[in-house]
Amino acid sequence: MKNKILVTGGAGFIGSNFIHYILDKYPDCKVVNLDKLTYAGRKENLKDLEHNPRYSFIKGDVCDSKIVAKAIKGCERIVHFAAESHVDRSIADAREFIHTNVLGTHVLLEAARKQKISLFCHISTDEVYGSRMKGSFKETDALEPSSPYSASKAAADHQVISYYITYKLPIIIIRPTNNFGPFQFPEKIIPLFVTNILEGKKVPVYGDGQNVRDWLYVLDCCAAIDFIVHKGKIGEIYNLAGKNEMKNLDLTRLILDIMNQSESFIKFVKDRPGHDRRYSLDNTKLKKLGFISQHDFTKALQDTVEWYRNNRKWWKALKS
Repeated sequence: MKNKILVTGGAGFIGSNFIHYILDKYPDCKVVNLDKLTYAGRKENLKDLEHNPRYSFIKGDVCDSKIVAKAIKGCERIVHFAAESHVDRSIADAREFIHTNVLGTHVLLEAARKQKISLFCHISTDEVYGSRMKGSFKETDALEPSSPYSASKAAADHQVISYYITYKLPIIIIRPTNNFGPFQFPEKIIPLFVTNILEGKKVPVYGDGQNVRDWLYVLDCCAAIDFIVHKGKIGEIYNLAGKNEMKNLDLTRLILDIMNQSESFIKFVKDRPGHDRRYSLDNTKLKKLGFISQHDFTKALQDTVEWYRNNRKWWKALKS
């Protein structure tokens, strides 16, 4: 990793894990973290780095061109995580998703173009492809987003590609599957279910629970992003799959089993509108590049459950 990078959304779930990963791995690397500190961005996620001379934090909105210009100064690369990401919230009110995910990406692209940075790494999502019952999406497949969230991310992807074609901006797009692990805000399915069970509350399973998601441990995601930044080809898109596809109901049962609880905790609730039935990515391109995930899914899920069990103070403040 080159000497100074800008990480947007670095106080969030994947961003904070990525910053820890980079600073641990590269002793000469400096990180600037630009984060608005919305409900899902927590400075506490990086409390141990507050006095680290290689880490600096700037509170600000990626849509604010003046703050972005300040943050990007002297940086050679950008890893762009900053996004509104919870589908349910986008269904309730899409405005903030369009603002942050579309306009924010545009502001960053403009700043990167003026700064002449060496790489703009845009973190997208598997959800931009839409749903697929058989087979797996390849990077060349058309985007058919189903929710306002995924539509805003698809729009951001198109912008990033256009800056590569029009301005020759050096870009890479990474589309990961569902991440899980420490510091994930307890509105997403795994931390929500784990913390609900710890509180003795039911876990709300949408519809019939047969929706399929592919799960990727956040530390494997961070390692893959780092790998792609160094080994990936400029102008390319890379699917980042966990290859741990599972029905939501089966995932719920596995969590209950890990926590030694019965299925009496399960509560089926009305399905959300436009709920994609299955996500699945073909990661052949990344495998050919040489990346292999290191963490076993079940063990990583057990470790995640233990993290939430041992960090009640962190999540109880958020759920209250």
